[in-house]
Amino acid sequence: MNNDKITGESRRTAAVAAAVLTSGNHACAEGAVAAGCRFFGGYPITPSSEIAELMSKRLPLLDGTFVQMEDEIASIMACLGASFAGIKAMTATSGPGISLMSESIGLAVMMEVPLVIVTVMRGGPSTGQPTNASQSDVYQVRYASHGDYELIVLAPGTVQEMYELTIRAFNLSERYRTPVILAADGILGQMMEPLLLNPEIEIEQRKLPRVGPQDYKPYQVLDEDLVPDMAIAGTEYDFYATGLTHDEMGNPRMDPEGAETLITRLCAKIQKARRQINDWETYRLEDATHVLMAYGINARGVREAVDKIRAEGYRVGMVRLKSLWPFPDELMEQLGDRVEKVVVSEMNNGMLIREVERFRHRFRVSGITVPTPVPLKPSEIYRRMIEEVSK
Repeated sequence: MNNDKITGESRRTAAVAAAVLTSGNHACAEGAVAAGCRFFGGYPITPSSEIAELMSKRLPLLDGTFVQMEDEIASIMACLGASFAGIKAMTATSGPGISLMSESIGLAVMMEVPLVIVTVMRGGPSTGQPTNASQSDVYQVRYASHGDYELIVLAPGTVQEMYELTIRAFNLSERYRTPVILAADGILGQMMEPLLLNPEIEIEQRKLPRVGPQDYKPYQVLDEDLVPDMAIAGTEYDFYATGLTHDEMGNPRMDPEGAETLITRLCAKIQKARRQINDWETYRLEDATHVLMAYGINARGVREAVDKIRAEGYRVGMVRLKSLWPFPDELMEQLGDRVEKVVVSEMNNGMLIREVERFRHRFRVSGITVPTPVPLKPSEIYRRMIEEVSK
């Protein structure tokens, strides 16, 4: 018997044995723990509550801290404090909670505090449809707060990715000293699939001061990535942090030049790293003239529809976005070199399609967008895409 074949069978058996059947929300919590999260401050809200529920069990066993706060505002502020103290922190919520956290998200951006925020999207506006899914918070997670800033937003599409992208969210947050949002949806959070836990994941830590306390400036840039070193509050490093525009010492600076310098850097540190941040996968794109673009749970039906359309001789491919913001302009430019039309499918009234429309000079743009609480059926996507390729 071939030894390589034996080895292959053994590895496959081991992988199956390590897999567990769990929900997307629980996979997210496991990813947070694996990434080193040791503080969770949250407030229950459907359909994300299972994340808090599992964190309340897991963290005390790891010398971590779980706190159910009085509301979402207190939840994110507690996480900011924990992160300043050197502890990786996370909160989880849904659209109404993001609305309450919006001011503090801007504060985290301004003070450059690593933090992971999970939102499991449901239908809105207002109370909307608490037990149903949606992708209608795509702009909310990008523009939650006021002012000029950039946010990193990841979009998982499987239970496995709820685990893996939560870990990635922590790594990006630590690397760029910024809040990172994981935008899932109610179906993905509640559904159950096999999850393969990875004991060999790569974990990143924030940059600690490379100078002594006397020479430390909390917002001084020493590297080309434009990310300052971050001291731990309560140590010999004394520093000042504020939501006001500030100088390298953290002291308020109100003049136009100071504001321009700070805001430009805060945006640039994310924009210049977009090639390292942006993530997507393609399917049957090699010779495609028309592309279906989707993200999250809705992408599953799109993939099946692509196969059906291909069977009829149409050259259709798919792009699934695994990160939403910063928007992958470089992907759009690449598509512009090879395709005639991009059709965006999403569970809302048309949001991400507006970003794609900025590239109308490169290809035609259309949408299969419906504010539905359930993903579009492959048969419906197939029917509407056939109309698109026939135009």
